[in-house]
Amino acid sequence: MYYLGRHRIAPGVSPNKTWEGFLGGILAATLLGSALWWATPFTPLQAAGMSLVITLLGFSGGLVMSAIKRDRGIKDFGTLIAGHGGILDRIDSICFAAPVFFHLTRFFFT
Repeated sequence: MYYLGRHRIAPGVSPNKTWEGFLGGILAATLLGSALWWATPFTPLQAAGMSLVITLLGFSGGLVMSAIKRDRGIKDFGTLIAGHGGILDRIDSICFAAPVFFHLTRFFFT
């Protein structure tokens, strides 16, 4: 397993994010999202599509927020949760994914 996690996506922005982790995470989250289609108003294919979009945007949100932190020269967005980087570091992915999920659901499924 030494070959996994060696190819960094954006080492200057977030050195711990790798292509292998990105693809594995996207695949796992998309499969899980499509497997839970029965708990949503979507068909299995629609659930897979929505899961894929949300996971891609979640990753993008984390990467963009990391870039903003690097640009501003700060390590964490807060100190409320010790060792976890603050509240905004916990929800940076949601900041991108949630509004798009809402609008896609509203536009296509209501």
